[in-house]
Amino acid sequence: MIQGTGSDVGKSLVVAGLARAFADRGLRVRPFKPQNMSNNAAVTADGGEIGRAQALQARAARVPPSVHMNPVLLKPQSEVGSQVVVQGRMVATVKARDYQAWKPRLMGAVLDSFARLRAEADLVLVEGAGSASEVNLRAGDIANMGFARATDTPVILVGDIDRGGVIASLVGTKAVIDPQDAAMIVGFLVNRFRGDPTLFAEGMRIVAARTGWEALGLLPHLPEAARLPAEDVLGLTGSEARGEGAVTVAVPVMPRISNFDDLDPLRAEPGVRVVLVRPGETIPPEAALVLLPGSKTTIDDLEFLKSEGWDVDIRAHRRRGGHVLGLCGGYQMLGHRVADPHGIEGPPRTVAGLGLLDVETVLTSDKRLACVTGTSLPDGLPFAGYEMHVGDTAGPDAARPLLRLADGRPDGAVSADGRVSGTYVHGFFADDAQRAAWLARLGARAGGVSYEDGVEAALDRLARHVEAHIDCDRLLTLAR
Repeated sequence: MIQGTGSDVGKSLVVAGLARAFADRGLRVRPFKPQNMSNNAAVTADGGEIGRAQALQARAARVPPSVHMNPVLLKPQSEVGSQVVVQGRMVATVKARDYQAWKPRLMGAVLDSFARLRAEADLVLVEGAGSASEVNLRAGDIANMGFARATDTPVILVGDIDRGGVIASLVGTKAVIDPQDAAMIVGFLVNRFRGDPTLFAEGMRIVAARTGWEALGLLPHLPEAARLPAEDVLGLTGSEARGEGAVTVAVPVMPRISNFDDLDPLRAEPGVRVVLVRPGETIPPEAALVLLPGSKTTIDDLEFLKSEGWDVDIRAHRRRGGHVLGLCGGYQMLGHRVADPHGIEGPPRTVAGLGLLDVETVLTSDKRLACVTGTSLPDGLPFAGYEMHVGDTAGPDAARPLLRLADGRPDGAVSADGRVSGTYVHGFFADDAQRAAWLARLGARAGGVSYEDGVEAALDRLARHVEAHIDCDRLLTLAR
């Protein structure tokens, strides 16, 4: 089990790298995360949802993603409440304080899923959540030491040297956790080192001496890891311009942004400059496309968008002849109204949308989770992606759908002038031909980038990286 001294120390990528490395040795590898908190989710083949990181780790292990790889997924809807997804299906919406009482009853599902994976694998790589030292949340824990103790799974602790204080964070973890929990930790890794590794040799010895844990590796920073989908919104870094005459795509970053890996294929294009518009900033006037991404709470994010004045910016962008694309929740925002009569996202209410598409949305209790294929109607190109949404959208502009799914259903809407579009389908920019067609509409040419090949190459590079800097043979001897 890979646990961390804190959030975003690189646990997910360490597991992905180890999964590819051990799979390439011929082992049957399965990733597992007992409890995850993320609005960046993936759809499994059986119509469930799991954290995006576990889907990437499954890809690294060269196996299809399964709901059992992440049996408990928390999807934040507010500062104090989240949807609870168990083995791929939403079961409740609870407040953070109430969730503490929920955790013990979820351990059964966690252990059931873990047993299923263990029965079909030579090696299960378990990822913890947050920090191993959150002793205030230890009672009823299912994500870190509670799981490790329940399953007798040895733990490797990861610290991030890039954020500073890594010696204190590793040694401090040993100081604050229960001695029986500390006994589960058999070794430690230090991640994201920059510079001459010999300069931290003494640091590794100090941590080993103070904790009694074995030093298993010092991982240098790996720039290629940026090519892999980020699970947490913390992975959304600033805009980056590559190439000359770059086309600008502006993305307003709202508090409950979800499935933001939709942006990754565009960010990988040399001729595309993706600008993440943060609160307090304005949408750049040079943008060729304003892209409204998915949202976990459409109405709250729509109201936030208006409070930032981005609705005014988007309408001005449209008047200048710019294009607008809404994905899932972003699509719902583009219509005249979004109604939540059953209180799916909070108190029942109806709010005005941006009015850029002649459609209206009603949020419903049924959630659509499915992998889909089909054809984009403007150009007849095939696409593959997934649906993950609640709500039905209808209106005159929906008579001009953007996509035709393989089962014959139309999806999305296009304005009469063709400059505003929306769809419920995530992931279609990952198709190179589809992405090239969109860039052509914006007056740009794709740079010959194969996005999927790039992800595979990054996973291979990550695997070589961890094998070069982690004692993987020793990890296998420590497993049980």
